[in-house]
Amino acid sequence: MKLPAPFIELPIRFDAAAMAAEIAALGEAGWMPHPQALPGNSMLPLIAVNGDPANEAFAGRMLPTPHLQHCPYVTQVLANLGATLGRTRLMRLAGQAEVTRHVDQGYYWAERVRVHVPVVTQPTVRFECGDAAVNMAAGECWIFDTWRQHRVLNDAGQARIHLVVDTVGGGAFWDLVARGRPTPRRQEQDWRPVLVGPQAGETTALPTESFNVPAVMSPWEMDTHFRLLFADAKQHPQLARVAGFTQRFVRNWQGLWARYGESAEGHPHYRQALGQYIEAVREPSAGIELGNGLTWFSAMGTLIAKASVSAEGQPMAQSESYGPSDRA
Repeated sequence: MKLPAPFIELPIRFDAAAMAAEIAALGEAGWMPHPQALPGNSMLPLIAVNGDPANEAFAGRMLPTPHLQHCPYVTQVLANLGATLGRTRLMRLAGQAEVTRHVDQGYYWAERVRVHVPVVTQPTVRFECGDAAVNMAAGECWIFDTWRQHRVLNDAGQARIHLVVDTVGGGAFWDLVARGRPTPRRQEQDWRPVLVGPQAGETTALPTESFNVPAVMSPWEMDTHFRLLFADAKQHPQLARVAGFTQRFVRNWQGLWARYGESAEGHPHYRQALGQYIEAVREPSAGIELGNGLTWFSAMGTLIAKASVSAEGQPMAQSESYGPSDRA
């Protein structure tokens, strides 16, 4: 999600040692290689489709995995975010390893914030986003602008482990964000994060996603994503022409939506309109770049085209459908 600042620290802290103890008790069996096989990167799924740790899909009911069911305090941490939770994982970065520079450009992250709670870390671990860089200390809670180029460097000998949550948020969550500190940090003497420690015997039901990837993207959502792409586009002589093609396409999509909605009957018509639009903008959009370094056409493809209408009646669900973006 595009944010007004590279990093925002939320006014809430957690007991990293208590979290680390629960995670250590899980052992190594649940840790999996990163789905993109990034060197030194591994993960342990905590919330996944149908609670299946092996399911890397984005579409479907998100439920706690058996790993999370053995972590009562980590569950309390998630509950205290005040958010509807999507895919959630522990992400481990080995010593002397990195998460290479990238942008989270896929559809799933367009309207989702990525929350980081460091569990095990060192002062030299460096998280870069745009022109800013921070060291996220153990127990802190951060969000960052995934639409900007970002990377993580761990030049220490020990591994870094973060709790990483993808979420659309919720009322209480965005209240936390409103009280957060953007980076560069504001100097506010009365800014004091609230420490939320373990509560013995407390059981928590987590609010999780059930509806996350549409069968057909609504014209209003599509228009929102196109506004982001054009607002972030650099000046180019063909930009107005591409905008004209886009306006006609969205209006055509709206007419189809009013007739068919998400029904399977309309899918061939949506696909035909989409195919015609892609061919119309492919050549004139060549050379149009975004402020985050992506090309306009490739970003449109991963953010809008690939998620605009389901394939064979099923929502696009596999991580590879959205491009190589799920790293930090």
